[in-house]
This record gives sequence, C-alpha cells and structure tokens, in this order.
Amino acid sequence: MHDLHESCGIFGIYAPGVDVARITFFALYALQHRGQESAGIATAEGSKIYIHTDMGLVSQVFTEDDLVRLKGNIAIGHNRYSTTGSSVACNSQPVIAGTTEVKLALGHNGNITNSKSLRTELEEKGFSFNSSTDSEVIANLIIAAPEKDIEAKIKYAMRRLMGAYSLVILANEKLYGVRDPMGVRPLCLGTLDGGWVIASETCALDHIGAQYVREVEPGEIVTMDNNGLRSTHVESNRKALCIFEYIYFARPDSVLNGKLIYSAREKMGAILSQQYPVDADMVMGIPDSATAAGIGYARASGIPYHEGLLKNRYVGRTFIEPDQRLRELGVRLKFNPLTQEISGKRLVVVDDSIVRGTTTPRVINMLRKAGAREIHMRICAPPISYPCFFGVDMATRWELIAAHKSVADIKDAIGADTLGYISMDGLIEAVDLPRDIFCCACFTGEYPTPVQLEMDKLQLETLPPIDLQRSLSEIET
Repeated sequence: MHDLHESCGIFGIYAPGVDVARITFFALYALQHRGQESAGIATAEGSKIYIHTDMGLVSQVFTEDDLVRLKGNIAIGHNRYSTTGSSVACNSQPVIAGTTEVKLALGHNGNITNSKSLRTELEEKGFSFNSSTDSEVIANLIIAAPEKDIEAKIKYAMRRLMGAYSLVILANEKLYGVRDPMGVRPLCLGTLDGGWVIASETCALDHIGAQYVREVEPGEIVTMDNNGLRSTHVESNRKALCIFEYIYFARPDSVLNGKLIYSAREKMGAILSQQYPVDADMVMGIPDSATAAGIGYARASGIPYHEGLLKNRYVGRTFIEPDQRLRELGVRLKFNPLTQEISGKRLVVVDDSIVRGTTTPRVINMLRKAGAREIHMRICAPPISYPCFFGVDMATRWELIAAHKSVADIKDAIGADTLGYISMDGLIEAVDLPRDIFCCACFTGEYPTPVQLEMDKLQLETLPPIDLQRSLSEIET
C-alpha cells in the first residue's frame, strides 16, 4: 500500500516559436505522480543550454521569472523520485554533461544495473561526477563514446547500459527520445503546434493539448529537429514492460499499449470479486490508486461501493518532521475515515499492493476504530516477493513481507479478517495483453536481465556530501 515509488517522470518538446519552458512546466505538473522529490527544466537556444532545478514539487520549484529565463525552442523536464542516489539537490535532473566539443542535458526514468562499473571506468578515463545518480553515468557515457555523431554516441551507450531507461536528451539543437531495448519504462510521442513532444505518459499530452501519435518502441531512438522526426533502433530481443504501470504507477487517464489504465484497474477489481467472493455490506478502494479496482469489485459482486476514506490531496512531500503526537497519528495525515459510512459495516477494502506490510495494518486499525465490523482485504497485485532493480524504489528482499510470510501469516500480521491477492493469470487477464511483454520479476523472481540481489540505491555515494543548489545563474553555459 503506497510503499512503492516510481523513479521519475520525463518530458521533452521541440517546437520553434512556442514557449517551451511553460509547456514543459505544465506537462511536469501532469506527471507529478511519478516523482515528488525534485523537479527541473533545461532549454536550448542555439548551442546555449539553460537549466533550473531544485528540491520539491513542480509548483514549488519554478516561479514565473524562472520560466522567462529558460529560453529556446527545445526543452526537457524531469520529476524525480530517487532510485539511485539519495534525495539531495545535487541529484536533481536534468543533468548537464559535456566537453568543449559536445554538451548535452539529460532526463532519465529507470535504473541502470551496471552503473557502478561504468562509473569506475569513466572515472579512470578522467570524467568527474557531481552527483551520485546513474543518470549522470548515462550522460557521461554518451559523451565518452568514440563516435562523433550524437545519435551514434547514444547507440554506443545503449550497447553498454544494462537495466531500464527512458531518456529525453537535448543536444546540438536537437531533441532525442530513447527507450531501452526491453521497454521497461513507458515513453510516448505526440505533436503540438507543428512541433514534437515526448512524455512518460499520455496524460501529459492531454494536459498541454498535444496530439498523441504513438509509443516510442523498445530500443528506439527518435530524433527531432528542424528536419522533422527521424527514428532508428538498436536490437530488441526481450520486451519487459513493468506491469506495475497498470497496477499503480501510471495515472488512470493514461493509455499504455492501447489500454486505458482505468479500465485495466476496474477489471482487476472484477476478477478479485470472482477469485475471492465474500458476504459484505460495502466495497471501498484505497484512494486514489485502487478506486477504479474498488468500483470494479463492487460492480461485479453487486455489493454497493462507497468511499470509506478521504485522502488529503494537498499532502505533498515535506521535509518537516512531524512531532511525536502527529507521528503516532501516522496515516491520518494522509487519510481520514468516513465513520458514519463505515460504522457497523462488513467492508471489502481493495488496494493496489502490499509491499513491506507497514502501512496496511495502520489503515485497517483506523477502519476498526471507525467501527468497521469486518475487513476483507483484496489486493490488485500478486504477493511481492522480490525487489525491483529497474526503476522502482520498492524494498530489499528481507523487507518484503511476502518474501518470508505466507498469505495466512500476512492476513494475521495486518489484522484483516480475510486476505486475497489477485493471481498472476488474473492480472494478465485484466491487462488483456500477452504475458511475455511484461516484467513480472517482483512476483516471480524471473528478472529479464541479470541483477545483483544485493544492489543498493546508494551504491554510487562514494563522494563527500555535495549541496549544489543549481540555480540558473550558476549553471547557465
């Protein structure tokens, strides 16, 4: 339950004559759910790159003056949730890298599993690093490539990188969109006012009035400049789209592989009602990610759906620690029960997932205190028994409750009357796409590429702490 965090949201635009910084700002607003730790925008005017990044939500990072100073016809933007490197200002993106010959700005969604060895190799070649992110490793690997052309340099880097990466790159008055050969993280392409846009999700295109064209394919590099759009590919043998995009990460109004996320989640709930029927008075979904699944369960079961928890949607990431009294209230900062709806009722409570098993018992306890007579938990993901190394800050294996407890033991640990997880077959049926295009490693342990099970998100933190509050004036080049 909400112990999962996506790594990032990315956006890029090539549109001469358009206020690209402002468009990027509103696109990042639409992608805020993918990362709330920091945000940034880089623009290019000729060979000059402007950048502004800082900690916080999009609305906190940018002022009107910041956007005015971000000049040019090309922009890339980034919302960050840390999966490699801690949450500090120097790790915010886009990252800038370059030499006297070539300079680029890069935004990254994903996780590079061989970043430590690549960084060591680059340091031995004389490259220095200002952050502890794998994204800066990608940027410097592109710069270090022996090829002259940027597109060829990107291809060289793609042959060396292992793991998950969707990228937006600004270089040489061009915009590049890149998706790794497995297609782990989503990326889509659209048009706006005669120009091109690229985004993590279709909801960003909707918000800025862009027209969706298609998804960027696994292993594809799209190049956008004054000659239009060009596409090239590197070899792609195994597709491995993260199935959690459908369960939790993507916004319900986004479309992925031709499937509306909302409809897939509604179907998950309907299938849960078939797999785990129960006599109950009311169905509720944990807002917002499980609302559609809760409605699907109610519709299929004939049990009425009601909201049981209200979510405070204005609770963003904060660096202010609650005092002890507020800490003891726990999830009440985020949720508040509708006691008169809940009291005396037998509840079916639908949620997206159980990861560590720390938040779920607090919510169940809150519902019990509000008078719930029975609580039947229904979960839209199979038991998560293995960590993710491809761009999701999930947990280490020993922290995953399903890695060392049976379903019956988890039921007792969280304090539910019954507990039902959707089956793998049921999940695939709900998504209505072939199983072999997905990465389901967090359920099965079958990773699409070799990983080190002891990988640490802070493995690149070999440098002394840096605090680069990267204001425009400091980084303008």
